[in-house]
This record gives sequence, structure tokens and C-alpha cells, in this order.
Amino acid sequence: MVKMRLKRMGMKKEPFYRVVVSDSRTPRDGRFIEEIGYYNPVTDPAVIKFDEERAKYWLSTGAQPTDTVRGLLKKSGLL
Repeated sequence: MVKMRLKRMGMKKEPFYRVVVSDSRTPRDGRFIEEIGYYNPVTDPAVIKFDEERAKYWLSTGAQPTDTVRGLLKKSGLL
């Protein structure tokens, strides 16, 4: 199963996340198929950026977003 999920980056206590499409069996920060955006919760306000065309493509092919990514997609107006 293909999932859209967050990959944690950044330093200790300063998280930065990339939104990636990956196989559900791979580790959280492991191999991924494609990077489709990023999320920075540290800044005020938090920055959410998606490649809208690729996100819509992966949703149409059946990729399942995690709960957190689903919330980010709703905030950015893609869902």
C-alpha cells in the first residue's frame, strides 16, 4: 500500500518535515518514492507547501494520506 506521510528532518527540538509518498512497509525516514512538499511547524505561522499537481495525482492513484498529512492537505485546500 502506498502512503503519503511525513519524513522528519531538522535538528533536535527543531523539527522540519518533508511530505513524501512511500510504501507503507518502509521506515518513517527510510526510502521513499517521491517528495511532494514540506511542513515547517517551528515558524510562526507554520509553513505548509505542496506540489499540488503531484499531490492530486497520488491521491487519484489511491495513495492513503496519514491523519497528519490529511489535516495538512485540508489546511492547504487540496482536500
